[in-house]
Amino acid sequence: MTLLAAVFCLAVSGQARALEVEAAVLRVDYQRLLPVSRYDVRPDDLGFAGAQLADEDNGTTGGFLGHTYNTRAVAVPPEEADAALETLLSEGVRLVVVLADGDDLLRLTDRAAEAGALVLNAQTPDNALRDDQCRANLLHVAPSNGMLTDAVAQYAVWKKWPEWFLLAGSNPADVALADSFRRSARKFGASITEDRTIEDTGGSRRSDSGHVQVQKQLPVETQGAEDHDVVMIADATDYFGHYVPFHLWTPRPAMGTAGLQPVSFHGAHEAWGATQFQTRFEALTLRRVRPEDYNTWLALRVIGEVVTRANTVDPDEMRAYALSDAFELAAFKGQKVTFRDWNGQLRQPILLYDGMITVSVSPQEGFLHQTSPLDTLGLDRPESACTAFN
Repeated sequence: MTLLAAVFCLAVSGQARALEVEAAVLRVDYQRLLPVSRYDVRPDDLGFAGAQLADEDNGTTGGFLGHTYNTRAVAVPPEEADAALETLLSEGVRLVVVLADGDDLLRLTDRAAEAGALVLNAQTPDNALRDDQCRANLLHVAPSNGMLTDAVAQYAVWKKWPEWFLLAGSNPADVALADSFRRSARKFGASITEDRTIEDTGGSRRSDSGHVQVQKQLPVETQGAEDHDVVMIADATDYFGHYVPFHLWTPRPAMGTAGLQPVSFHGAHEAWGATQFQTRFEALTLRRVRPEDYNTWLALRVIGEVVTRANTVDPDEMRAYALSDAFELAAFKGQKVTFRDWNGQLRQPILLYDGMITVSVSPQEGFLHQTSPLDTLGLDRPESACTAFN
């Protein structure tokens, strides 16, 4: 049954009841150095723009059923995140979309659990939060590191580029991403012929002479590597990765956090009806969509879909429905997205983006799974140590 048909049936049968959906988007803003590229400067409404569009979309369907959506947008520095959550909880909000780093997300989720609130992760990719650090009241809309690196790995293997030169940053997030690339290599039968670390020495990432220094230094950093087909870049903290293409000692394709990048969404994606999403977003914000915007939009659309289908705003009932076989949601990715009931991760295709177009979409053809090809990306049921969903 289509969503429109479901809405009509509920309205005619009188089963629907007027509901007020109180949600919030809590964004934790960290002190970070400016990005390498001015294109990557974070807009002030990052994430919140996606929430605004989601409220419009949810309100369109909800209007037929008497449902109203009110989403609060809160941006705070990390030292104020706990107090901000306390305020939201005290005001009765029990549905919270969070854009924060892993440690803060975990702490906020635990506090939300005490109040019976449901949290949706729209930013952090930490594999551990889908593994032994999972939480029963935490659903992940943002892809995990494992999903992102598996998406790249599948494409490299499909292209018959099985030998990788791994270049990783030295910061904790870089190390975690590099570990995920190593795991993806083992998973799909690739080999890492050379594994090097680029040390983050601190300081500004941009200067008038930056490209001159990089042009001299980076080829030397990559000289003498064992034979390889492709360079995999693990630079989650945006220190060196974007400089790697065209500065290698040995010319090879670059993939990962620069070159061919795995993303949940990007501003040039047009397939599967995405053009109408892009034009509506751009008319609303006067800028291009970013993954955080899309993730936030998708998280709130999960809420809207569950409220419409299950006719409830109770967090426990909503969680149960989202994890059930009955839930599915269109996401402009060519197929419906659903949640993994063993760790709360949203199954979804991953776009491979070169800065201009969608080059490919993973999972790649030929990578099979007994349940869903989407489960070839990230932690599968037997691989996950999550027990909170049992």
